[in-house]
Amino acid sequence: MFSPHRFMRRKVQFMRSVARIELGSNNVASSRILSPRLLQSFDDSSCSFIRRFAVSSAAMAKIKAGAVVDILGDEMTRVIWDSIKEKLILPYLDIELHTYDLGIENRDATSDQVTVDCAEAIKKYNVGIKCATITPDEKRVEEFKLKQMWKSPNGTIRNILGGTVFREAIICKNIPRLVTTWNQPIIIGRHAYGDQYKATDFVVPGPGKLEISWTGDNGKKIQHTVHEFKGPGIAQAQFNTDESIRDFAHSSFKFALSRDYPLYLSTKNTILKQYDGRFKNIFQEIYEKEYKSQFEAKKIWYEHRLIDDMVAYTMKSDGGFVWACKNYDGDVQSDSVAQGYGSLGLMTSVLICPDGRTVEAEAAHGTVTRHYRMYQQGKETSTNPIASIFAWTRGLLHRAKLDNNADLKRFAETLEKVCISTIESGQMTKDLAICIKGMNNVTRSDYLETFEFMNKLAENLKKQLK
Repeated sequence: MFSPHRFMRRKVQFMRSVARIELGSNNVASSRILSPRLLQSFDDSSCSFIRRFAVSSAAMAKIKAGAVVDILGDEMTRVIWDSIKEKLILPYLDIELHTYDLGIENRDATSDQVTVDCAEAIKKYNVGIKCATITPDEKRVEEFKLKQMWKSPNGTIRNILGGTVFREAIICKNIPRLVTTWNQPIIIGRHAYGDQYKATDFVVPGPGKLEISWTGDNGKKIQHTVHEFKGPGIAQAQFNTDESIRDFAHSSFKFALSRDYPLYLSTKNTILKQYDGRFKNIFQEIYEKEYKSQFEAKKIWYEHRLIDDMVAYTMKSDGGFVWACKNYDGDVQSDSVAQGYGSLGLMTSVLICPDGRTVEAEAAHGTVTRHYRMYQQGKETSTNPIASIFAWTRGLLHRAKLDNNADLKRFAETLEKVCISTIESGQMTKDLAICIKGMNNVTRSDYLETFEFMNKLAENLKKQLK
Protein backbone atom coordinates (compact mmCIF):
# COMPACT_ATOMS: atom_id res chain seq x y z
CA MET A 1 0.00 0.00 0.00
CA PHE A 2 1.26 3.47 -0.81
CA SER A 3 2.50 5.42 2.18
CA PRO A 4 2.36 9.21 1.62
CA HIS A 5 4.69 9.76 4.58
CA ARG A 6 7.30 7.45 3.06
CA PHE A 7 6.98 9.18 -0.29
CA MET A 8 7.34 12.65 1.24
CA ARG A 9 10.53 11.55 2.99
CA ARG A 10 11.86 10.25 -0.33
CA LYS A 11 10.83 13.46 -2.07
CA VAL A 12 12.64 15.61 0.50
CA GLN A 13 15.75 13.42 0.26
CA PHE A 14 15.52 13.55 -3.53
CA MET A 15 15.28 17.36 -3.61
CA ARG A 16 18.25 17.61 -1.26
CA SER A 17 20.18 15.27 -3.52
CA VAL A 18 19.45 17.40 -6.57
CA ALA A 19 20.47 20.50 -4.66
CA ARG A 20 23.75 18.88 -3.62
CA ILE A 21 24.47 17.86 -7.20
CA GLU A 22 23.83 21.32 -8.56
CA LEU A 23 25.64 23.12 -5.75
CA GLY A 24 28.62 20.86 -6.19
CA SER A 25 28.87 21.52 -9.90
CA ASN A 26 30.19 25.09 -9.63
CA ASN A 27 32.00 26.38 -6.58
CA VAL A 28 32.26 30.03 -7.66
CA ALA A 29 28.72 30.99 -8.54
CA SER A 30 26.56 30.09 -5.57
CA SER A 31 24.51 33.25 -6.08
CA ARG A 32 23.62 32.25 -9.63
CA ILE A 33 23.74 28.54 -8.97
CA LEU A 34 22.22 26.01 -11.36
CA SER A 35 18.54 25.77 -10.56
CA PRO A 36 16.96 22.35 -11.03
CA ARG A 37 13.61 22.27 -12.76
CA LEU A 38 11.83 19.21 -11.52
CA LEU A 39 8.75 17.63 -12.97
CA GLN A 40 7.68 14.81 -10.69
CA SER A 41 4.45 12.87 -10.90
CA PHE A 42 3.54 9.88 -8.79
CA ASP A 43 1.64 6.70 -9.57
CA ASP A 44 0.82 4.89 -6.34
CA SER A 45 -0.25 1.74 -8.19
CA SER A 46 3.38 0.85 -8.71
CA CYS A 47 5.24 3.39 -6.57
CA SER A 48 6.84 4.89 -9.65
CA PHE A 49 7.58 8.50 -10.39
CA ILE A 50 8.88 10.66 -13.21
CA ARG A 51 11.77 13.05 -12.74
CA ARG A 52 13.21 15.50 -15.20
CA PHE A 53 16.52 17.19 -14.60
CA ALA A 54 17.42 20.33 -16.50
CA VAL A 55 19.79 23.27 -16.24
CA SER A 56 19.29 27.03 -16.36
CA SER A 57 22.84 28.31 -16.17
CA ALA A 58 25.66 28.79 -18.61
CA ALA A 59 28.01 27.39 -15.97
CA MET A 60 27.31 23.87 -17.20
CA ALA A 61 25.41 23.07 -20.38
CA LYS A 62 23.81 19.70 -19.81
CA ILE A 63 23.38 17.18 -22.60
CA LYS A 64 19.77 16.48 -23.56
CA ALA A 65 19.30 12.76 -23.03
CA GLY A 66 15.63 11.91 -23.57
CA ALA A 67 13.64 9.43 -21.50
CA VAL A 68 14.81 6.26 -19.79
CA VAL A 69 13.26 3.91 -17.24
CA ASP A 70 15.35 4.04 -14.05
CA ILE A 71 14.87 0.79 -12.10
CA LEU A 72 15.83 0.85 -8.43
CA GLY A 73 17.09 -2.29 -6.72
CA ASP A 74 18.26 -3.56 -3.34
CA GLU A 75 20.98 -3.41 -0.71
CA MET A 76 24.52 -2.25 -1.53
CA THR A 77 23.88 -1.98 -5.25
CA ARG A 78 21.03 0.44 -4.52
CA VAL A 79 23.35 2.60 -2.43
CA ILE A 80 25.84 2.62 -5.31
CA TRP A 81 23.02 3.27 -7.81
CA ASP A 82 22.14 6.52 -6.05
CA SER A 83 25.80 7.52 -5.98
CA ILE A 84 26.22 6.83 -9.72
CA LYS A 85 23.30 9.09 -10.55
CA GLU A 86 24.44 11.81 -8.16
CA LYS A 87 28.09 11.89 -9.21
CA LEU A 88 28.25 10.62 -12.80
CA ILE A 89 24.89 11.06 -14.52
CA LEU A 90 22.76 13.93 -13.24
CA PRO A 91 25.48 16.62 -13.22
CA TYR A 92 25.86 16.20 -16.99
CA LEU A 93 22.52 15.11 -18.45
CA ASP A 94 19.14 16.77 -18.94
CA ILE A 95 17.33 13.47 -18.58
CA GLU A 96 13.77 12.32 -17.99
CA LEU A 97 13.81 9.45 -15.50
CA HIS A 98 10.76 7.24 -15.20
CA THR A 99 11.64 5.60 -11.90
CA TYR A 100 10.28 2.27 -10.67
CA ASP A 101 11.16 0.97 -7.21
CA LEU A 102 11.86 -2.76 -7.58
CA GLY A 103 13.26 -3.03 -4.07
CA ILE A 104 11.99 -6.23 -2.46
CA GLU A 105 9.77 -4.41 0.05
CA ASN A 106 7.99 -2.42 -2.67
CA ARG A 107 7.55 -5.50 -4.84
CA ASP A 108 5.90 -7.14 -1.86
CA ALA A 109 3.76 -4.08 -1.07
CA THR A 110 2.46 -3.98 -4.67
CA SER A 111 2.14 -7.78 -4.98
CA ASP A 112 4.84 -7.53 -7.66
CA GLN A 113 2.65 -5.33 -9.88
CA VAL A 114 5.46 -2.77 -9.92
CA THR A 115 7.61 -5.25 -11.87
CA VAL A 116 4.95 -5.69 -14.54
CA ASP A 117 4.39 -1.93 -14.75
CA CYS A 118 8.14 -1.44 -15.07
CA ALA A 119 8.35 -3.85 -18.01
CA GLU A 120 5.48 -2.05 -19.74
CA ALA A 121 7.28 1.27 -19.23
CA ILE A 122 10.42 -0.16 -20.85
CA LYS A 123 8.28 -1.14 -23.83
CA LYS A 124 6.97 2.42 -24.01
CA TYR A 125 10.25 4.31 -23.65
CA ASN A 126 12.53 1.67 -25.28
CA VAL A 127 15.34 2.00 -22.71
CA GLY A 128 15.44 0.48 -19.23
CA ILE A 129 18.43 0.75 -16.89
CA LYS A 130 18.24 -1.66 -13.97
CA CYS A 131 19.94 -1.97 -10.59
CA ALA A 132 20.53 -5.44 -9.12
CA THR A 133 17.58 -6.83 -7.16
CA ILE A 134 16.90 -9.56 -4.61
CA THR A 135 15.26 -12.76 -5.79
CA PRO A 136 13.85 -14.08 -2.50
CA ASP A 137 14.43 -17.56 -1.12
CA GLU A 138 13.05 -18.96 2.14
CA LYS A 139 15.48 -16.92 4.25
CA ARG A 140 14.59 -13.69 2.47
CA VAL A 141 10.87 -14.36 2.85
CA GLU A 142 11.41 -14.60 6.60
CA GLU A 143 13.80 -11.62 6.72
CA PHE A 144 11.40 -9.23 4.97
CA LYS A 145 8.16 -10.90 6.15
CA LEU A 146 7.06 -11.25 2.52
CA LYS A 147 3.57 -12.29 1.47
CA GLN A 148 5.07 -14.98 -0.72
CA MET A 149 8.31 -16.03 -2.42
CA TRP A 150 8.15 -13.64 -5.38
CA LYS A 151 9.69 -14.71 -8.67
CA SER A 152 12.86 -13.17 -10.07
CA PRO A 153 12.08 -9.63 -11.29
CA ASN A 154 14.64 -10.19 -14.05
CA GLY A 155 12.74 -13.26 -15.18
CA THR A 156 9.40 -11.42 -15.07
CA ILE A 157 10.72 -8.50 -17.11
CA ARG A 158 12.41 -10.76 -19.65
CA ASN A 159 9.31 -12.89 -20.07
CA ILE A 160 7.28 -9.76 -20.82
CA LEU A 161 9.83 -8.18 -23.14
CA GLY A 162 11.27 -11.32 -24.76
CA GLY A 163 14.58 -11.03 -26.56
CA THR A 164 18.14 -12.08 -25.84
CA VAL A 165 20.52 -11.03 -23.06
CA PHE A 166 24.03 -10.38 -24.39
CA ARG A 167 26.78 -10.42 -21.78
CA GLU A 168 30.35 -9.39 -22.45
CA ALA A 169 33.40 -8.92 -20.23
CA ILE A 170 34.78 -5.44 -19.58
CA ILE A 171 38.48 -5.94 -20.27
CA CYS A 172 41.13 -4.00 -18.32
CA LYS A 173 44.77 -4.58 -19.24
CA ASN A 174 45.97 -4.90 -15.64
CA ILE A 175 43.30 -7.38 -14.48
CA PRO A 176 44.78 -10.85 -15.09
CA ARG A 177 42.62 -13.42 -16.83
CA LEU A 178 42.12 -16.75 -15.15
CA VAL A 179 41.83 -18.30 -18.61
CA THR A 180 45.01 -16.91 -20.06
CA THR A 181 44.27 -17.88 -23.67
CA TRP A 182 41.21 -15.59 -23.88
CA ASN A 183 42.64 -12.74 -25.92
CA GLN A 184 39.35 -11.75 -27.57
CA PRO A 185 35.82 -11.30 -26.19
CA ILE A 186 33.45 -14.22 -25.64
CA ILE A 187 29.93 -12.82 -25.78
CA ILE A 188 27.16 -14.89 -24.23
CA GLY A 189 23.75 -14.54 -25.87
CA ARG A 190 21.25 -15.83 -23.31
CA HIS A 191 17.72 -16.68 -24.46
CA ALA A 192 15.62 -14.57 -22.11
CA TYR A 193 12.32 -16.42 -22.18
CA GLY A 194 10.77 -19.54 -20.70
CA ASP A 195 12.41 -22.84 -19.69
CA GLN A 196 13.14 -23.05 -15.94
CA TYR A 197 12.39 -19.34 -15.48
CA LYS A 198 8.73 -19.76 -16.40
CA ALA A 199 8.40 -23.33 -15.14
CA THR A 200 5.82 -24.82 -12.81
CA ASP A 201 7.48 -26.94 -10.14
CA PHE A 202 6.15 -28.58 -7.01
CA VAL A 203 6.90 -31.09 -4.29
CA VAL A 204 5.27 -34.47 -4.90
CA PRO A 205 3.79 -35.47 -1.52
CA GLY A 206 3.78 -39.24 -2.00
CA PRO A 207 3.16 -42.22 -4.29
CA GLY A 208 1.22 -41.54 -7.48
CA LYS A 209 1.37 -40.93 -11.20
CA LEU A 210 2.82 -37.76 -12.77
CA GLU A 211 1.26 -36.95 -16.13
CA ILE A 212 1.63 -34.09 -18.57
CA SER A 213 -1.06 -33.18 -21.07
CA TRP A 214 -1.82 -30.64 -23.81
CA THR A 215 -5.30 -29.79 -25.04
CA GLY A 216 -5.59 -27.98 -28.36
CA ASP A 217 -8.19 -25.34 -29.16
CA ASN A 218 -9.82 -27.93 -31.41
CA GLY A 219 -10.11 -30.40 -28.53
CA LYS A 220 -7.20 -32.61 -29.60
CA LYS A 221 -5.24 -34.02 -26.65
CA ILE A 222 -1.68 -35.21 -26.15
CA GLN A 223 -0.89 -36.92 -22.85
CA HIS A 224 2.24 -38.56 -21.47
CA THR A 225 3.01 -40.39 -18.26
CA VAL A 226 6.17 -38.80 -16.88
CA HIS A 227 6.83 -40.95 -13.81
CA GLU A 228 5.23 -43.41 -11.40
CA PHE A 229 6.25 -42.16 -7.93
CA LYS A 230 6.78 -44.79 -5.22
CA GLY A 231 7.22 -42.07 -2.60
CA PRO A 232 7.72 -38.30 -2.20
CA GLY A 233 9.74 -36.39 -4.78
CA ILE A 234 9.73 -33.30 -6.96
CA ALA A 235 8.40 -32.41 -10.40
CA GLN A 236 8.73 -29.62 -12.94
CA ALA A 237 7.10 -28.67 -16.23
CA GLN A 238 8.62 -26.06 -18.52
CA PHE A 239 8.00 -24.74 -22.00
CA ASN A 240 9.10 -22.48 -24.80
CA THR A 241 7.54 -21.22 -28.03
CA ASP A 242 8.58 -21.29 -31.67
CA GLU A 243 8.05 -17.53 -31.83
CA SER A 244 10.45 -16.87 -28.96
CA ILE A 245 13.07 -19.29 -30.32
CA ARG A 246 12.86 -17.58 -33.73
CA ASP A 247 13.34 -14.18 -32.11
CA PHE A 248 16.32 -15.61 -30.22
CA ALA A 249 17.82 -16.91 -33.46
CA HIS A 250 17.37 -13.63 -35.35
CA SER A 251 18.84 -11.61 -32.46
CA SER A 252 21.84 -13.95 -32.25
CA PHE A 253 22.56 -13.95 -35.99
CA LYS A 254 22.22 -10.17 -36.25
CA PHE A 255 24.44 -9.57 -33.23
CA ALA A 256 27.16 -11.89 -34.54
CA LEU A 257 27.07 -10.11 -37.90
CA SER A 258 27.30 -6.71 -36.21
CA ARG A 259 30.45 -7.82 -34.37
CA ASP A 260 31.97 -9.88 -37.21
CA TYR A 261 32.19 -12.92 -34.94
CA PRO A 262 31.18 -16.54 -35.60
CA LEU A 263 28.11 -17.81 -33.75
CA TYR A 264 27.71 -21.05 -31.81
CA LEU A 265 24.45 -22.46 -30.42
CA SER A 266 24.73 -25.01 -27.61
CA THR A 267 22.01 -27.49 -26.59
CA LYS A 268 21.69 -31.05 -25.28
CA ASN A 269 19.58 -32.28 -28.19
CA THR A 270 20.95 -35.82 -27.84
CA ILE A 271 19.00 -36.12 -24.57
CA LEU A 272 16.14 -33.65 -25.07
CA LYS A 273 15.49 -34.71 -28.64
CA GLN A 274 12.23 -32.78 -29.07
CA TYR A 275 12.82 -29.83 -26.73
CA ASP A 276 16.43 -28.94 -27.49
CA GLY A 277 16.06 -30.38 -30.97
CA ARG A 278 13.53 -27.62 -31.67
CA PHE A 279 16.16 -24.96 -30.90
CA LYS A 280 18.69 -26.67 -33.16
CA ASN A 281 16.28 -27.09 -36.07
CA ILE A 282 14.86 -23.56 -35.96
CA PHE A 283 18.33 -21.98 -35.80
CA GLN A 284 19.53 -24.09 -38.73
CA GLU A 285 16.45 -23.31 -40.83
CA ILE A 286 16.75 -19.55 -40.28
CA TYR A 287 20.49 -19.59 -40.90
CA GLU A 288 20.15 -21.41 -44.21
CA LYS A 289 17.31 -19.19 -45.45
CA GLU A 290 18.35 -15.75 -44.26
CA TYR A 291 21.89 -15.44 -42.93
CA LYS A 292 24.26 -17.98 -44.48
CA SER A 293 25.33 -15.79 -47.39
CA GLN A 294 25.93 -12.81 -45.08
CA PHE A 295 28.06 -14.92 -42.74
CA GLU A 296 30.08 -16.36 -45.61
CA ALA A 297 30.67 -12.88 -47.04
CA LYS A 298 32.26 -11.88 -43.73
CA LYS A 299 34.17 -15.18 -43.55
CA ILE A 300 32.45 -16.14 -40.30
CA TRP A 301 30.23 -19.14 -39.59
CA TYR A 302 27.38 -20.59 -37.56
CA GLU A 303 27.63 -23.98 -35.85
CA HIS A 304 25.56 -26.02 -33.38
CA ARG A 305 27.44 -27.87 -30.62
CA LEU A 306 26.46 -29.98 -27.64
CA ILE A 307 26.68 -27.94 -24.44
CA ASP A 308 29.41 -30.11 -22.86
CA ASP A 309 31.49 -30.00 -26.04
CA MET A 310 31.01 -26.23 -26.24
CA VAL A 311 32.16 -25.69 -22.66
CA ALA A 312 35.34 -27.67 -23.33
CA TYR A 313 35.96 -25.80 -26.59
CA THR A 314 35.47 -22.44 -24.86
CA MET A 315 38.08 -23.19 -22.20
CA LYS A 316 40.80 -23.91 -24.76
CA SER A 317 39.84 -21.22 -27.28
CA ASP A 318 41.28 -17.72 -27.62
CA GLY A 319 37.80 -16.16 -27.65
CA GLY A 320 36.38 -14.11 -30.46
CA PHE A 321 32.86 -15.58 -30.85
CA VAL A 322 29.22 -15.22 -29.83
CA TRP A 323 27.80 -18.14 -27.86
CA ALA A 324 24.00 -18.50 -28.01
CA CYS A 325 22.77 -20.31 -24.89
CA LYS A 326 19.41 -21.50 -23.68
CA ASN A 327 18.09 -19.57 -20.69
CA TYR A 328 19.62 -21.59 -17.83
CA ASP A 329 22.86 -22.36 -19.68
CA GLY A 330 23.32 -18.64 -20.35
CA ASP A 331 22.71 -17.83 -16.70
CA VAL A 332 25.49 -20.20 -15.63
CA GLN A 333 28.00 -19.73 -18.43
CA SER A 334 27.88 -15.92 -18.41
CA ASP A 335 29.17 -15.92 -14.82
CA SER A 336 31.75 -18.57 -15.66
CA VAL A 337 33.04 -16.56 -18.61
CA ALA A 338 33.05 -13.32 -16.62
CA GLN A 339 35.19 -14.92 -13.91
CA GLY A 340 37.48 -16.36 -16.55
CA TYR A 341 38.20 -12.84 -17.77
CA GLY A 342 39.04 -11.78 -14.21
CA SER A 343 35.97 -10.62 -12.31
CA LEU A 344 32.20 -10.98 -12.10
CA GLY A 345 32.20 -7.26 -11.38
CA LEU A 346 33.47 -6.53 -14.90
CA MET A 347 30.58 -7.62 -17.11
CA THR A 348 28.01 -5.86 -19.27
CA SER A 349 24.49 -7.24 -19.60
CA VAL A 350 22.02 -5.94 -22.19
CA LEU A 351 18.64 -7.42 -23.11
CA ILE A 352 17.91 -6.77 -26.79
CA CYS A 353 14.22 -7.21 -27.61
CA PRO A 354 12.82 -8.65 -30.85
CA ASP A 355 11.74 -5.22 -32.14
CA GLY A 356 15.37 -4.12 -32.24
CA ARG A 357 14.42 -0.81 -30.58
CA THR A 358 13.91 -1.85 -26.97
CA VAL A 359 16.74 -2.70 -24.57
CA GLU A 360 17.19 -3.20 -20.86
CA ALA A 361 20.71 -2.81 -19.49
CA GLU A 362 21.51 -4.17 -16.04
CA ALA A 363 24.27 -5.05 -13.62
CA ALA A 364 24.91 -8.77 -14.07
CA HIS A 365 25.70 -9.49 -10.42
CA GLY A 366 23.86 -9.67 -7.11
CA THR A 367 23.03 -7.05 -4.51
CA VAL A 368 26.29 -7.52 -2.51
CA THR A 369 24.51 -8.34 0.75
CA ARG A 370 27.68 -8.83 2.82
CA HIS A 371 28.91 -5.32 1.99
CA TYR A 372 25.46 -3.90 2.72
CA ARG A 373 25.50 -5.40 6.20
CA MET A 374 28.86 -3.72 6.79
CA TYR A 375 27.54 -0.44 5.37
CA GLN A 376 24.55 -0.59 7.73
CA GLN A 377 26.96 -0.97 10.65
CA GLY A 378 28.97 2.05 9.54
CA LYS A 379 31.94 -0.08 8.50
CA GLU A 380 34.13 0.55 5.48
CA THR A 381 33.26 -1.22 2.24
CA SER A 382 35.00 -1.48 -1.10
CA THR A 383 32.24 -2.40 -3.55
CA ASN A 384 32.86 -2.50 -7.29
CA PRO A 385 30.40 -0.19 -9.14
CA ILE A 386 31.68 -0.80 -12.68
CA ALA A 387 28.95 -3.19 -13.87
CA SER A 388 26.28 -0.82 -12.56
CA ILE A 389 27.94 2.14 -14.28
CA PHE A 390 28.09 0.19 -17.54
CA ALA A 391 24.38 -0.56 -17.18
CA TRP A 392 23.88 3.19 -17.38
CA THR A 393 26.32 3.71 -20.25
CA ARG A 394 24.91 0.87 -22.37
CA GLY A 395 21.36 2.12 -21.80
CA LEU A 396 22.39 5.67 -22.66
CA LEU A 397 24.25 4.49 -25.77
CA HIS A 398 21.05 2.88 -27.01
CA ARG A 399 19.08 6.05 -26.21
CA ALA A 400 21.67 7.96 -28.23
CA LYS A 401 21.32 5.52 -31.13
CA LEU A 402 17.52 5.82 -31.17
CA ASP A 403 17.65 9.63 -31.03
CA ASN A 404 20.72 10.07 -33.25
CA ASN A 405 22.26 11.96 -30.32
CA ALA A 406 26.01 12.30 -30.91
CA ASP A 407 26.61 14.26 -27.69
CA LEU A 408 24.98 11.60 -25.53
CA LYS A 409 26.92 8.88 -27.34
CA ARG A 410 30.17 10.73 -26.71
CA PHE A 411 29.32 11.17 -23.02
CA ALA A 412 28.54 7.47 -22.49
CA GLU A 413 31.68 6.37 -24.33
CA THR A 414 33.78 8.82 -22.30
CA LEU A 415 32.37 7.50 -19.03
CA GLU A 416 33.24 3.92 -20.04
CA LYS A 417 36.79 4.97 -20.98
CA VAL A 418 37.17 6.78 -17.66
CA CYS A 419 36.15 3.64 -15.75
CA ILE A 420 38.69 1.49 -17.58
CA SER A 421 41.53 4.03 -17.50
CA THR A 422 41.00 4.66 -13.77
CA ILE A 423 41.35 0.94 -13.04
CA GLU A 424 44.34 0.64 -15.37
CA SER A 425 46.01 3.54 -13.51
CA GLY A 426 45.94 1.40 -10.35
CA GLN A 427 42.93 2.98 -8.63
CA MET A 428 40.33 0.30 -8.00
CA THR A 429 38.14 -1.52 -5.49
CA LYS A 430 39.33 -4.38 -3.31
CA ASP A 431 37.92 -7.21 -5.45
CA LEU A 432 40.02 -6.06 -8.41
CA ALA A 433 43.12 -5.57 -6.27
CA ILE A 434 42.69 -9.19 -5.13
CA CYS A 435 42.58 -10.28 -8.78
CA ILE A 436 45.98 -8.68 -9.28
CA LYS A 437 47.81 -9.45 -6.02
CA GLY A 438 45.91 -12.37 -4.49
CA MET A 439 43.69 -12.49 -1.41
CA ASN A 440 46.52 -12.77 1.12
CA ASN A 441 48.78 -10.11 -0.40
CA VAL A 442 46.41 -7.14 -0.65
CA THR A 443 46.97 -4.26 1.77
CA ARG A 444 44.72 -1.26 2.45
CA SER A 445 46.89 0.95 0.24
CA ASP A 446 46.13 -1.25 -2.78
CA TYR A 447 42.49 -0.23 -3.10
CA LEU A 448 39.93 2.51 -2.52
CA GLU A 449 36.78 2.20 -0.43
CA THR A 450 33.43 2.42 -2.21
CA PHE A 451 32.91 6.17 -2.14
CA GLU A 452 36.59 7.03 -2.56
CA PHE A 453 36.47 5.12 -5.83
CA MET A 454 33.21 6.81 -6.87
CA ASN A 455 34.76 10.20 -6.14
CA LYS A 456 37.85 9.32 -8.15
CA LEU A 457 35.69 8.32 -11.12
CA ALA A 458 33.74 11.57 -10.80
CA GLU A 459 36.97 13.56 -10.67
CA ASN A 460 38.39 11.82 -13.75
CA LEU A 461 35.13 12.17 -15.67
CA LYS A 462 35.00 15.89 -14.95
CA LYS A 463 38.55 16.27 -16.30
CA GLN A 464 37.71 14.36 -19.48
CA LEU A 465 34.57 16.38 -20.17
CA LYS A 466 36.22 19.79 -19.82
